Amino acid sequence: MEEFVKVISQLASGFSVSLILFTITLITAIPLGLLISFCSMSKVTPIRIFTKVIVWILRGTPLMLQLFIIYYGPGLVGWFNWSSLNTGWTWFDKTFDPRFIASIIAFAINYAAYFSEIFRGGIQSITKGQTEAGQVLGMTKGQIFSKIVLLQVIKRIVPPMSNEIITLVKDTSLAKTVGVLELIFRAQDFLDDGIIWPFLCAGLFYLIFVGLLTIIFNKIEKKLSYFKA
Repeated sequence: MEEFVKVISQLASGFSVSLILFTITLITAIPLGLLISFCSMSKVTPIRIFTKVIVWILRGTPLMLQLFIIYYGPGLVGWFNWSSLNTGWTWFDKTFDPRFIASIIAFAINYAAYFSEIFRGGIQSITKGQTEAGQVLGMTKGQIFSKIVLLQVIKRIVPPMSNEIITLVKDTSLAKTVGVLELIFRAQDFLDDGIIWPFLCAGLFYLIFVGLLTIIFNKIEKKLSYFKA
């Protein structure tokens, strides 16, 4: 029983780090993704092409590779070493080292690229006829976007966004590769003691959290069901 409590305590500590990485990534990637989507639809050709190339690179290469480049890259080219930095950043009484900060940057940039394509697809799926109808009714551009376009876009992007967000929950385990003490890292510590069942417990942490997110997204979809595609 004492060993079980020790394992759960360690896993809970690791999951709290995973949860914070997930939360900060989501908070930063959603607005960044929206900004990128506007740039990818820009009428200024250089901005549109540059943005699309960056998104193509971010979506076409593994997140783990991007994580390695962001963490190890600056040191290899002689800029700075993340390991030598002392950020002193805290979140809910937890102090995070540069490895965690580098992970946030990698995750936020990667997921912003995916979110941007979801936003772009949602915005472009709204027919011009609806915008023209709003103009006929005397609505301003802001009113047309907020009362006609935005609400329909939100409904259409909820399913793909929920898939990406659930994927993000599991992708936080990749932070282990640069030494972040997240859930899987904590579970792996017990391999030295010859026990593997902590990995099963770690899987339960993910399953429970993903289950809660699924329930939340299902409720959001039901609330938006009065919009007919």
